[in-house]
Amino acid sequence: MRCLTTVALSLSLFLVGLVGPIQAQLQMNFYANTCPNAEKIVQDFVSNHISNAPSLAAALLRMHFHDCFVRGCDGSVLINSTSGNTEKDAAPNLTVRGFGFIEAIKAVLEAQCPGIVSCADIIALASRDAIVFTGGPNWSVPTGRRDGRISNASEALANIPPPTSNFTNLQTLFANQGLDLKDLVLLSGAHTIGVSHCSSFTNRLYNFTGRGDKDPALDSEYAANLKSRKCPSLKDNTTIVEMDPGSRKTFDLSYYQLLLKRRGLFQSDSALTTNPTTLSNINQILKGSVEGFFFEFAKSMEKMGRINVKTGSAGVVRKQCSVANS
Repeated sequence: MRCLTTVALSLSLFLVGLVGPIQAQLQMNFYANTCPNAEKIVQDFVSNHISNAPSLAAALLRMHFHDCFVRGCDGSVLINSTSGNTEKDAAPNLTVRGFGFIEAIKAVLEAQCPGIVSCADIIALASRDAIVFTGGPNWSVPTGRRDGRISNASEALANIPPPTSNFTNLQTLFANQGLDLKDLVLLSGAHTIGVSHCSSFTNRLYNFTGRGDKDPALDSEYAANLKSRKCPSLKDNTTIVEMDPGSRKTFDLSYYQLLLKRRGLFQSDSALTTNPTTLSNINQILKGSVEGFFFEFAKSMEKMGRINVKTGSAGVVRKQCSVANS
């Protein structure tokens, strides 16, 4: 009997150990008692400034994505370095914008509730609010993320899917984060807004296999237009191009329509049509409504926002988002 009691007690303690981290996870209105106006402060700041810089909506969403894919959604993408080896310094993040915007929101929150609201939560809230204020989908953002203090350029380079990814690479990098092929297609739909630099795709126009050739998966007319009107040289690193031509300011289904016309800007866009599962997902999205796309996109965003989050004692709340030990 004593043996059974001991076993039962051991099992109970084991289960408590399992339940503990689950209970410590994110929750809606996490700051209700410690900083009741936190989410409204973020929302108001975004509302007051996004109309002057609507392109920040896509930039903040990209920042959130890049943050979550490296060490989880812990704000590590925001950390500065004097030696050039943080996530910010990695090639995928050299064109990320909005760091000052997040820091400005943090300053307002610190004035109201010092040391309470994490930089990681600010990214998650601000990116959602910015998309909503520009007419895009809404999604739930549970809070309680803590900030990380480690930020490595090499990890960003290894984990953030580059625009030159083929399907296998995309599948692997998303699976590493617990995201499936449906999430891959839906989250790629964020390319319906925003812009890119020529350097992210000119290899498809001028030197796809190293022989001065074009990517055969790219529509010839579209490629010719890009070469003549947008990116006249393989060395162009400054020109900006719409990812969803004619619709870059509207969160809609146009991106997916272009994919089926072989007019996805990046190799990673085109790759979505090379797998029967992702191609089927694209067709299903196009058969539905914009509202249906918004609903599904929201679910994938909520899933992404929970990637490897730090909660409780697992992280800190940085007082200055760009400083690891602040």
